[in-house]
Amino acid sequence: MSAYELRKSALVAAATTSGKREIEYPRKADGKPKYPSEIYGENVFTLKTMAKALPKPIFASFLKQRRGRQNLDKTTADSIAHAVRVWAMDRGATHYTHWFQPQTGTTAEKHDAFLSLLSNFTPGGEEVTPIDLFSGSQLLQSEPDASSFPSGGMRSTFEARGYTIWDTSSSMYVQRGPNGTSILYIPSVFISYNGDALDEKTGLLRSTEVLSRAACELVNLLEPEAHVGHVHTTLGTEQEFFLVDRAMYALRQDLKITGRTLVGQLPPRHQQLEDHYFGRIPSRVMRAISELELECLRLGIPIKTRHNEVAPAQFEVAPIFEEASVAVDHNLLTMDVLHKVAHRHNLRVLYHEKPFKGVNGSGKHCNWAIATDRGENLLDPTVRPETNYRFILFLLAVLRALQEHAPLLRLSISSSSNEHRLGAQEAPPGIISAFLGDQLNEVLDAIEEDRPLKNFSVPQFQSIKVGGTVLDVKVAGLPHIARDLTDRNRTSPFAFTGNKFEFRAVGSKQSPSFPVAVLNCAVTAAVREIADALREQMGSKPRLSDEDKLTVIRKYITLTKPVRFEGDNYSAEWVTEAERRGLPNIRSAPEAFAYLLKEKHMTMLTRTTGIFSEGELRSRYHILNERYAKDIIIEAETLKTIVGQQILPAAFEYRKSLAESAAALKTVAVDCDPEVEILEQLAPLVATLQKEYRVLVDVTAHIVADGESGEANAHAQAAYDQLVPVIARVRDAADELEATVADKYWPLPKYTELLLTI
Repeated sequence: MSAYELRKSALVAAATTSGKREIEYPRKADGKPKYPSEIYGENVFTLKTMAKALPKPIFASFLKQRRGRQNLDKTTADSIAHAVRVWAMDRGATHYTHWFQPQTGTTAEKHDAFLSLLSNFTPGGEEVTPIDLFSGSQLLQSEPDASSFPSGGMRSTFEARGYTIWDTSSSMYVQRGPNGTSILYIPSVFISYNGDALDEKTGLLRSTEVLSRAACELVNLLEPEAHVGHVHTTLGTEQEFFLVDRAMYALRQDLKITGRTLVGQLPPRHQQLEDHYFGRIPSRVMRAISELELECLRLGIPIKTRHNEVAPAQFEVAPIFEEASVAVDHNLLTMDVLHKVAHRHNLRVLYHEKPFKGVNGSGKHCNWAIATDRGENLLDPTVRPETNYRFILFLLAVLRALQEHAPLLRLSISSSSNEHRLGAQEAPPGIISAFLGDQLNEVLDAIEEDRPLKNFSVPQFQSIKVGGTVLDVKVAGLPHIARDLTDRNRTSPFAFTGNKFEFRAVGSKQSPSFPVAVLNCAVTAAVREIADALREQMGSKPRLSDEDKLTVIRKYITLTKPVRFEGDNYSAEWVTEAERRGLPNIRSAPEAFAYLLKEKHMTMLTRTTGIFSEGELRSRYHILNERYAKDIIIEAETLKTIVGQQILPAAFEYRKSLAESAAALKTVAVDCDPEVEILEQLAPLVATLQKEYRVLVDVTAHIVADGESGEANAHAQAAYDQLVPVIARVRDAADELEATVADKYWPLPKYTELLLTI
């Protein structure tokens, strides 16, 4: 079957066989549908489930360990292991796995069976008895091969031992396996034989602890009567993604290997009519997302929102906020479940930040806040933010963190895939700034200038004062509505959105762990700096006065003013203005990676907060650079194959067909000018692609050879400087050919078929 026939066959299949999968929603004994709250967490070994399964002293001992007050002893571990094994096997589990986040951009798991064999020696010989067994030591840790995961040189191939260790702050759960069985998942961290972090999660957990200590210290300094004992970060991760037909996906080698289309022209209609965003969810997609939500309910993942995104075939799901480490686990688990569910519906989910050139890419907007053990959000401005000094000081701590360590936040979201999205009309650029909104800016300006607040008047529809919460839309049939303290700015990489910050630059396929850990660390350093300034201002007085607080507040309002920006982050004027303000404009991932080893940032991450060791940072530096270079080289090698073995042969075949047709027409004295005209258009396009293809082959070989002996960052930078432009030029030449070569000859599913067939 020819490439064209395969394309058409896949298109017919997508149109006629899609949407056949139906699932039965769970029902109660009386036949009525269950409420979501009745399904929520049924496959999770929650604290409530654990409390029922364990003796009270054992459960109390576990809670003390979970709060960091004691180590988990063997008796407690064995009791929990027995209880969770029985619970899991009652739900069909035959295996267990320590589920962790290596620095590969995805999760990892190794399955072990509960089945064991006991040997009894009798006078008649050895007798083997099968038994289901799961011990406390098996629960607490496992041993994957550390040399087979990225380590940045910390572990040699012959130093293979590494450990996965149960993260007791995240609940175990069962997930469906093959043939009606299930698997017990144990959320874990991953460390080397020497105790170095080899994963994404360990740094996040460490950062949460140090931020908690620093934030508690600041709150109790401001309000000695508060007695706040613990603070945690909350996170809500909006997950964007594309869904395409799986048969179409199977015919696109570039999508399968790199996650994005390396060639392809936009269809006549894509997102320019702005009609897809929040539009009706296609039936086939609705079935898949509904099944995803049901699976997530069972796993205790609180999916709250689903909707169409801006680009065709692009969608989003978003959860209710949770404690950050749990939210990260749930985000990665959601991605995994969606991958499996999409497969069942003959769809393929694409998490690449920019799978289709020319339409919006996908992000993972991380909504981040800080909460106390009393349930208070420290970033809640309340009705009168101008007198809420605690809120203002924590707000200024976040701004100070951005001002001092913007390059770290930029590098935390840098990758070869996210580079295609940043600054591309749907994501913020490489300049890290914060959006607060007119009202909060007025609060800070008024405090700095020691003057009363101005009134805000917007003609025609609104008249609001700072601190106001009601909006009258001046339509008699409509009620007055609550209005957030700030507007939204979709171009800002770090926007305040009412009572939280939205870190919009995080890539859709990356784990949120490292970006959130870096943010936690930078805020920790800023909180400590502000606490020191307050203590210095207080001197020998028993407690801070309002004037003491205002003095420090004014100082940091002035210091952090350059990082506040309310305008269009996409504009060329902002680039000039940011440079004037001294804000770094980091244009590439390799440039960003280099900042990880700069003394200022390394000191903050190692000595100031203690989140990472110097060895762990150097390891991550090498992993980031190596991964970037490998990604670009893989794209180049894939593009070589597609152009050399599919596109150029298709163009040659079409050219031959035209030439033969023109020659045949000429022999019978029929006008062949139309064929000749197309041939003349085709010839330079083929020549250009052939020329750029040869350059791609040569440059790729050069970059691969340099990587065998070159320094990691230099190799990544060379890939960016030399290979990325060539890939772009080859694509441009191939896309021009796509517009000229007859559809019958084109070997790949086109954007129209990929984006508009679900």
